[in-house]
Amino acid sequence: MKSAKQLISTVLIKEGIKYIEKNPMENFPKLLNWAEKLITKPEHKRYLQLFRNVFDDPDNNFRKLIERFFTELHPNSQKKFLINYMVNAGMVGNAIIDKNKNKYGINIPWAILMDPTAACNMKCTGCWAAEYDKVASMSKETLDRIIREGKELGIHMYIYSGGEPLVRKRDLIELAEKHDDCMFMSFTNGTLIDEAFAKEMVRVGNFFLTISVEGFEEETDMRRGKGTYKKVMEAMDILKAHGAPFGFSACYHSKNTEVVGSEEYVDLMIEKGCTMGWYFTYMPLGKDAVVDLIARPEQREYMYRQIRKFRQTKPIFLMDFWNDGEYVKGCIAGGRRYIHINANGDVEPCAFIHYSNLNIHDVSLLEALKSPLFQQYAKHQPFNENHLRPCPLLDNPDMLKEMVHASGAKSTQPLDEEHVDDLTDKCQDISKEWAKTADRLWAESLPQREAKEKEKECVS
Repeated sequence: MKSAKQLISTVLIKEGIKYIEKNPMENFPKLLNWAEKLITKPEHKRYLQLFRNVFDDPDNNFRKLIERFFTELHPNSQKKFLINYMVNAGMVGNAIIDKNKNKYGINIPWAILMDPTAACNMKCTGCWAAEYDKVASMSKETLDRIIREGKELGIHMYIYSGGEPLVRKRDLIELAEKHDDCMFMSFTNGTLIDEAFAKEMVRVGNFFLTISVEGFEEETDMRRGKGTYKKVMEAMDILKAHGAPFGFSACYHSKNTEVVGSEEYVDLMIEKGCTMGWYFTYMPLGKDAVVDLIARPEQREYMYRQIRKFRQTKPIFLMDFWNDGEYVKGCIAGGRRYIHINANGDVEPCAFIHYSNLNIHDVSLLEALKSPLFQQYAKHQPFNENHLRPCPLLDNPDMLKEMVHASGAKSTQPLDEEHVDDLTDKCQDISKEWAKTADRLWAESLPQREAKEKEKECVS
């Protein structure tokens, strides 16, 4: 059931969309004028002004991204993104989330990452999901319940990981169709994408893919198996031809950082049709983890500088899960902005933190958000005053050790239970090395942070 505010907002946005259907770029300012009628929060006013500034500059790379949005994507996907992501998950949803945070005295996430299945048609080196039981899965009924309970709390963004989520692609499409007021995104290895699925994506409109690709052919096939890169490129061609929305996901590690962070790589992703890209860094999960794959401090700094440069020059939206702690004030896990529910139903603070107190099969979503481990996260976040050191494992390993012990959380890796002391010991040395680089970068960026804070005060 949609709230009255959500219904009004949806009607207003639909009216605004009418202005841009025939000539999107010429009439986009009118959509911004319509959006202004929905805005109540100061941060939303800042975002709107940012959009206006971007659109007024014809050479701005984000203006070019907006143009790509209206020329490359299917109209149904355009509409659902504007309504479900910008309004339901953004302006309206955030207001409901804030209200429920105060009501229940807990963190309520903006997004829920969940694994429909732990099964996968591949076995990639260093995959964190490889530590889970491959036969585990959540029923469509359980996924549906999580979404229904999430919407009651204001959550309208749902992300799938795995395993390979598209093993369950029929169920995922049906859930997207049923919950047509939500936005859905799925990480995928891309090898199960075909013409029929691309047609279904644009039919429902509210389903987005993020395809894992580790560089060019050599780097991708090194971790994912021979022939994977070619299949991924073919999948991207299919999606682009249908106007289906998709992006890329790259895990950077000691063997591929300079490739996935290169201009040539990002240019290829844009050419193939990606409108966004997620960068993650390798995490040494599991007793057999290849510790040598952890990115070195100089490689992490390279990604820090490259992505910030590309944001000024490339028509694609890029995110760096670790280095962007600067913009979100540290770690976003543990319910602060997102949680992870694995295929067995264990409710975890993060996809990379395999410890839990509760299982979604035994409790409601609201009860799960009261997890002792999540309370530890809320108590200690941010884990470092330097937000370029946000992670409780990779950057502050003693903090993760303390929280797991204090909460009594247990390992959720049934095939390879890893004691938190053993896991955090693997990150002690690299965390100290990165601290030196991160502290230098944090001091270097101080003038920019101060300027942004002054700008926020002016807009407010």
